[in-house]
Amino acid sequence: MKRTILTFIFALATMNFCNAQKIKMEKVFGGYKYSQNGNQMTMKDLVKTMKPNKQAFDLIKKAQSNNTIASIIGFAGGGLIGWPIGTAIGGGDANWTLAGIGAGLVAIGIPISSNANKKAKQAIELYNSSLDSTSFYKFKPEFKVIANGNGIGLSMNF
Repeated sequence: MKRTILTFIFALATMNFCNAQKIKMEKVFGGYKYSQNGNQMTMKDLVKTMKPNKQAFDLIKKAQSNNTIASIIGFAGGGLIGWPIGTAIGGGDANWTLAGIGAGLVAIGIPISSNANKKAKQAIELYNSSLDSTSFYKFKPEFKVIANGNGIGLSMNF
């Protein structure tokens, strides 16, 4: 009987400490950094982690798509800006029209990237809130020792 009670108490304590870890999103220079349990995560890791949660998964997939599009547009725009600057530094005749087109592409990529970050933040908040509702963290049983005419016993209320 004592072993059963101790095993049950140990199981409850383990469930309290073994709930899923939340994902953290921190703003850093040049974008955002995602981490879970101290380990840094990529956008691909976020997609894999959020697969069980349909709503969060859909949002993070949209964020991933927007992030990819923004990266491609930003890279092309940066190249078009850098090429005339490099030509001018090298002493050649720079085509500043290319730099203007590149600046336009970068200007287009910024709101797309911002939208991707908003969707990622929404997905992370949705995922973390689903962890709170399904974890055993709120489960706090109350144990009492009861003595009556039949003997001594242990009562658990939750």
